[in-house]
Amino acid sequence: MNDLFIDVDYAQIYKDGQKIGGDVFLLSRNPENNQIVCTLSDGLGSGVKANVLASLTARMAHKLSFSPMDLTHSARIIMNTLPVCKERKISYATFTIADLRVLPSDQVAMNLVEYDNPGALVFQGSRSLQWDVEHIDLQRDGAFKKEVLGHSMLTLPIGSRLVIFSDGVTQAGMGKSLPLGWRLDGVREFTRTQIEANPDISSHDLAQAIVCRAHSLDRLSAKDDITCMVVYVRRPRRTLVVTGPPFIKEHDGQLVQKIKDFEGRKIVSGGTTAQIVSRLMQKPLKVDMSCWSAQVPPCSMMEGIDLVTEGMLTLSKVATALEQKKPVRSMTNDAVKKFIQVMQESDQVHFIVGTKINEAHQDPSIPVEIGIRRNLIGRLRRALEDVYLKETSQEYI
Repeated sequence: MNDLFIDVDYAQIYKDGQKIGGDVFLLSRNPENNQIVCTLSDGLGSGVKANVLASLTARMAHKLSFSPMDLTHSARIIMNTLPVCKERKISYATFTIADLRVLPSDQVAMNLVEYDNPGALVFQGSRSLQWDVEHIDLQRDGAFKKEVLGHSMLTLPIGSRLVIFSDGVTQAGMGKSLPLGWRLDGVREFTRTQIEANPDISSHDLAQAIVCRAHSLDRLSAKDDITCMVVYVRRPRRTLVVTGPPFIKEHDGQLVQKIKDFEGRKIVSGGTTAQIVSRLMQKPLKVDMSCWSAQVPPCSMMEGIDLVTEGMLTLSKVATALEQKKPVRSMTNDAVKKFIQVMQESDQVHFIVGTKINEAHQDPSIPVEIGIRRNLIGRLRRALEDVYLKETSQEYI
């Protein structure tokens, strides 16, 4: 696994009264060349029409970004493909594309293309950076003015952040108190204070803070779709998940040593596995009745381990919740919720899977969806990689 992680997340609030957003954000990873592409498109207007236009633009931008074609040439193709509004004489959608690639020097090369969205912000720590943007003029049929495409190439070291947002953020609060809205400088200053207050604030929390502030400036009645995306280049947050006892009892000590040596958060899933770890680490297990539900057994507590849960049933519920992208805030306070919270707060997850068969799971009365341990870990890894873009690895013992 890499010693550098690109933390990407976004937050969005629809225009007041709309059930679908006119801003579309897409995120994809190509693990073969350590490439991540983020695309934010803002469709003209709001609602379904804007969503269709923004989706079309974002999908085109996304597909072309993964092609061997130069990014600026891809942007030209998109702009020439997009129709121009006959009444307003402006494009039906705007877009920002960030192509991020991990370099061997523990840095990230960023290729940034911007068309008619508010300018992106880049921070090194809490310091806002300024850089030269190449402006490419394009003349389109039907447009009342020359279209300008912004192109930048930057190198982002560890600790850097990229913040991209739609005009629903910069125009928030437009009225008596803020005649021109929040503006780019207002967003920059707010972001700086958030990073100063919490230097390790996650992309999710920072994007959420910016969107919530814009929404409050609109007096909780958004005048436009409010969308913000944040990229944070940092050291990875690692988690170890141990489930199942080793195939040979003599390897119990080896398993516990791996747990002790691991740097990061640790989860032990399975009653037998927890008993082995408790015995060899000489740490007592205590049932935690503060978090439980009728669906899964309660968690346990053990010094040196961040979370101890029951095995197969809990893992099955966790896999299903991850696959369905269930929001954590809507979950019951039980072992599944705690497990998913740790997963979402992690960047790299390593699984150690014991290969000893538990006779209890051969009982035909056990529900089919529980499956076997290996299949469950496979489901967990696919969900974490495909849905949440986490890095995962596993080993058997």
